Amino acid sequence: MSTSVAAVAAGFSRDLEADLAQVETLTAQARARGVSVLALPEACLGGYLSALGRGRDGTHDEAPDSLPPVLELDGPELRRVAAAAREMTLVVGFCEADGPRRYNSAAVVSGEGVLGVHRKVHQPLGEDLHYEAGEDLRAFDTPAGRVGALICYDKAFPESARALALDGAGIIACISAWPASRTATAGSIVEDRWTHRFNIFDQARALENQVVWLASNQAGTFGSLRFVSHAKVVGPGGDVLASTGADAGMAVATLDVDDVLGTARRSMFHLGDRRPELYDYDRVAAHA
Repeated sequence: MSTSVAAVAAGFSRDLEADLAQVETLTAQARARGVSVLALPEACLGGYLSALGRGRDGTHDEAPDSLPPVLELDGPELRRVAAAAREMTLVVGFCEADGPRRYNSAAVVSGEGVLGVHRKVHQPLGEDLHYEAGEDLRAFDTPAGRVGALICYDKAFPESARALALDGAGIIACISAWPASRTATAGSIVEDRWTHRFNIFDQARALENQVVWLASNQAGTFGSLRFVSHAKVVGPGGDVLASTGADAGMAVATLDVDDVLGTARRSMFHLGDRRPELYDYDRVAAHA
């Protein structure tokens, strides 16, 4: 059965009420287009960091001027997202509270509430100064089937998406606040080298796992960061089915998820043709 899936490129800020209103508006727009799974950007509830810190080489003397608000899983904000979701499945980014710890998290939400949470596992640049790292990679059952979530830099590590695909995810939503390069910057977002990497990762992760891939992203600027947008839907053959390009907007594609997965995996099934007994990194390192 055909359904529509979508990913958003949009800007969000520290104004939580404005963020929630924008999530509700985008959800209503997606529902009008028949969307069943909608990926919203990383940190769409409360905004992302306004700067990425010094970096590993110490070349940038930057610190965020504020931090995102900390939200509870059972708090009013995510209950409001669930009310907006109704029959749809939404993936939203927020700063999660767990006692004194803060996590950069993605909640998979339907009208039933929070169905699962992914805490960002891989932390770029100075993000570890403000968040704990997640320690789990798994998919979640939703009204739209089994869905996995990743956050931004997680997509640079093939093992992340592979873990979700092996856990049965037919759809993986990677939500991002992916900025343009801080060095050797391009005048055009389209020509920026970090835009290039963002797009390559999306297509590679979809193709190697033969999944439907939703890539959302922040758009515009926040603090010292300029985001690359390029929200997209990628099919299991690595083909971009819809994209916002360098603009804010919503990328929507209509497809029969089970059918396109079956077709992609019929002759060459990447997950089934694996040789995991050979992928022992410790053994390989010992023979290097």
